[in-house]
Amino acid sequence: MLKYLQQLLKHIEFVAYLLAVWSFLVLFFEPVIGYYLDFSRVEFYTALANLVLLLLVILNRLLFGEVKGTQRIIVFDILMLVMGSLLMVYQTKFVIFFLLIRQTYFILQFLLFRFREGKVFRWLSGNPPVTLMLSFALVIFFGTILLMLPLASTQNRVTPLVDALFTSTSATCVTGLVVVDTGLHFSLFGQIIILLLIQIGGLGIMTISTTFALLLGQNISLKLKNVMNQVAGGSNTVNIFQLLKNTVLVTAVIEATGSFILFFQFSRDYPILRAIYLSVFHAVSAFCNAGFSPIRDNLVGYAGNAIVSLTIPMLIILGGIGFTVLIDLNRFIFYKDKVRKLSVHSKIVLSATLALIVLGFLAFFVLEFNSSMRGFSIAKRILSSFFQSVTTRTAGFNTVNMSILSKGSVLIAVALMFIGASPGSTGGGIKTTTFSLLALTVVSMIKGKRDLSVFKRKITIGNFREATALTMLSAGIVFFIVLLLMTIEPHTFDKILFEAVSAFGTVGLSMGITPFLTDAGKVLITILMYIGRIGPLTMIYAFSIRKKHTNINYAEETIAIG
Repeated sequence: MLKYLQQLLKHIEFVAYLLAVWSFLVLFFEPVIGYYLDFSRVEFYTALANLVLLLLVILNRLLFGEVKGTQRIIVFDILMLVMGSLLMVYQTKFVIFFLLIRQTYFILQFLLFRFREGKVFRWLSGNPPVTLMLSFALVIFFGTILLMLPLASTQNRVTPLVDALFTSTSATCVTGLVVVDTGLHFSLFGQIIILLLIQIGGLGIMTISTTFALLLGQNISLKLKNVMNQVAGGSNTVNIFQLLKNTVLVTAVIEATGSFILFFQFSRDYPILRAIYLSVFHAVSAFCNAGFSPIRDNLVGYAGNAIVSLTIPMLIILGGIGFTVLIDLNRFIFYKDKVRKLSVHSKIVLSATLALIVLGFLAFFVLEFNSSMRGFSIAKRILSSFFQSVTTRTAGFNTVNMSILSKGSVLIAVALMFIGASPGSTGGGIKTTTFSLLALTVVSMIKGKRDLSVFKRKITIGNFREATALTMLSAGIVFFIVLLLMTIEPHTFDKILFEAVSAFGTVGLSMGITPFLTDAGKVLITILMYIGRIGPLTMIYAFSIRKKHTNINYAEETIAIG
C-alpha cells in the first residue's frame, strides 16, 4: 500500500502543473467557461483541487522526499495552504490566483535549475544580455496577465491586451506613461501589481533573479558576477554578495524614509489608511524613477507644497545616481578612511547630476515664467522649476501642466530626457556618464589635448567608443520610431518626439497624447520603453555575431573630419 502511495504521490506535482494551466483558463476565460458550465461551481472545484493537490505535494515531500534542504519550501507551501484555506471562506478566485503564483514560481524553478540538469540556467548565465532581456520580458508578460484580470480593474472587466501590455511595460521599465488613469481604472489589487512591477523593475531583474538563485543555493558564474557589477554600475572589485545586500538595504531605508516624510503631508489631505498607501506608493515610484501616481492629475495639486516638491525630487535623485554611488557616498561620509576617496565614477555622476539639475532649473524658471507657471508666486516658481528639472530627466512626475509648455521648454525637456539618469540606477536614457564623456571629448579637443582625462585620471578609449556607440544607437532608434509614429499618428511633431524620447528615457512625461495613441502607436511606444530600460547596447551584444579575433592589423589612414 505504501509503495503504491509513493508512486502516486510522485506524479502529484506534475498534475499540479497541469492544474495550473486550467487555473489560468478559469481566471481569464470566465465568459467562455460560464457559457457552457456553471462558473461558480467550476471556480469552487478548481480552488478545492488546488488546495488538495498542494496538501498532497506537502505530504510527498514530508513522507518520501528529502526534507533536508527543502525546509523553506515546505514551510512556504504550508503557509500557502493555510492562506488558501482561509481565502476559500472569502472568495475562491483569490485561492486560484495565489496558488497559481505558487505553481508559476516552482515551474520556473524547475525549468531553470532542474530541467536537463540545469542547462537552461547555465546557458542564461553564460549569456547575460539575453538573460537581462528575457528577464524583463518575462516580468512584463506576467504583469500583463495580472493586469488583464477583472479583479485588477475597478469595473471588474478585462483590461484590453494592448493597454495591459503598455501599463505592465511602463511599470516594469519604470517609465510612468499611462494609457488609462491609474487611480480610476485600476483597483487596489491592480495598483499593487503595478507597484510590485515598479519595485522589480527599479531594483533590476538581474539583481532580483540572482538573489533568488543565491537563496536557492545555486552557484553563479564569474561572468554573471561581472555582469551584475555592470548592472549595478560598479567596478569589477565589488563583492557580489555585499552588493546585493547593500542594494536591498539601501532601497528599503530610502523608500521607508521617503514614505515617512510624505505621510506628514498626505495625512492632512486623506484618511490615515489612504495616506499611508499614497505615501508608500509615491516613495517607491519616486525612488524607482517610475512616475506612476494613483492621484488624478499626478502631483499638479502639490506644485507649491514644499514637503512634496522637495521629498519627491530627492527620492528621484537618490534613485537616479545609482546604487554603487549611494554605497560609495555612505562609505565616504560615515566610514571615511585616509586611503580611499570617492571613485571617479561617483565624482562624474555627482558632478553631471548637479550640473544638469542647475541648468534645467534655470531653463524652466526663465522659459516657463509667463507660460505654464503664470500666476505662480516666486516660491512656487522655484519649487516647480526645481521639481521639473529633476523629474524631467527620468522620473515622470509633474507639478505643472506639460501640455502647455513653451517650445523652448519642450526642447530642453527632450534633451534632459534623452540624457536620463546614471548607470546602475533605476532610470533610463543614455546616462549621465555617457553625456559627460562626450562633453569632455569636446573640451579636450578645444584645449588641444589628445588624451581624455578627468579628476586626474585618464579615460580609456574603450569608454569613449562605448559612449559614442550608445549615443548613435539611441538617436537612431528614437529617430526610426518617431518616423513610424509620424506616419500613423495625427499628432504634431513636437508632441510625438516628446512622447518617444520620454518612452526611451523611461521618463513617463507626456504632453497629453498617450491615451489617444492608436494600438499600433501604443505598441511602438511599448517597444521604446523596453529598449530604453534594457539599453541599446545590451540588445546589440545579445544579437551580435561572435567571431574569433584574428591578429591581423591593417595599415592606418587618416580621413578628413568636419
